[in-house]
Amino acid sequence: MAETAGTMPLRAKDVRIEQLWIPDSLDAPDAADFLAAVEVGRKVRMQTWGSDDLAYTPLEKLLELADPYERQIILVAKVDGQIVGTVDIALPLTDNLDLAEFTLDILPEIQRQGVGRKLLLAAEHLVRNEGRTQILVDTNHPGASLHEFERAQLVPGSGQGFVPLESPEVEFARKSGYTLQHIEQFSSCALPLDTKLVAELQAEADEANNGRYRLHHWTDRCPDEWLEAVATLENQAGAVVDPSLEPPVEPDMVFDGRILREAEEVTIAQGRRTVVTAVEHLASGTLVGLTTISVLAHRPDVVFQDDTLVLQEHRGNKLGLLIKVANMERLTEQFPDARVIYTWNAPENRYLLTVNQQLGFTTAGVTGIWEKELPYLGTSKS
Repeated sequence: MAETAGTMPLRAKDVRIEQLWIPDSLDAPDAADFLAAVEVGRKVRMQTWGSDDLAYTPLEKLLELADPYERQIILVAKVDGQIVGTVDIALPLTDNLDLAEFTLDILPEIQRQGVGRKLLLAAEHLVRNEGRTQILVDTNHPGASLHEFERAQLVPGSGQGFVPLESPEVEFARKSGYTLQHIEQFSSCALPLDTKLVAELQAEADEANNGRYRLHHWTDRCPDEWLEAVATLENQAGAVVDPSLEPPVEPDMVFDGRILREAEEVTIAQGRRTVVTAVEHLASGTLVGLTTISVLAHRPDVVFQDDTLVLQEHRGNKLGLLIKVANMERLTEQFPDARVIYTWNAPENRYLLTVNQQLGFTTAGVTGIWEKELPYLGTSKS
């Protein structure tokens, strides 16, 4: 959510809100507004993080909109025919059917002039008519802003971490009726890892697990022999309220081999690659942990750490460290252009935060997750 200081004074009647048309291709005659909307997001991320590593490329965004597991609607704010703000509305289609997730972006020079508020109200009205009653939206806070505003801190309902109370983004979220639910710590690590560091960490992990485990690797598609085992692992890990999940897995999603295969095909269709390392407990022949890294379709230099799961009864053997080191090494072998990896963790997840620190991750900032409950109207079009 980005609504901060700006310069050009606007009147409410200057701003027009409309739904963004999604073109069939980027070179279609009607693609100009879509390209402009994606560019708004890129400029906001440049302002927030100092780079566009976290911004969608136009093709990446276009491919994502074909996701069969959620419907996305984008509203845009126009001034004199030019797009100055966007709100991306994600509506899950298979579970969490009361939920809507918003990503709100306003051009830096237009912020703090009511454009974000007008877009947010329009998005809330839209999802209320879709029967969605729970809204999630985030605010992003780079490390420098945490120090700038650290005198006044807003702690979430989870009791862990904080966002700067006096920051414009926090002020906007609170005035819009949103409540801070939890914090995710945002970290980055330069690639490739130092060879000496890798050797030291592998030795540490090997000593702890004492030959009782074996690693398995794959890219994009899970081998048939492990498909149901991965589904079982996902379900077992998600069934426990567990701060060591990265990110937390929704416990109401029940996985099976078919669902996992469908998810793989969706990811592949979007052009993304997935590098996976799993760990088998030799005595039982079962998978007890895995970790995944996603490689973007059109930004091979920027990659993202996704799930890291280790079953409760196998913790204490440095399996998280073992699989993450191995997977980052495989990533470098397969995708040598990767120069940085990003991840988000709950601040209470001390184990994985410690593992990430050992690997060389440094904190880049935090993301605040905010929630608002809307009155239920009793209808749904989803």
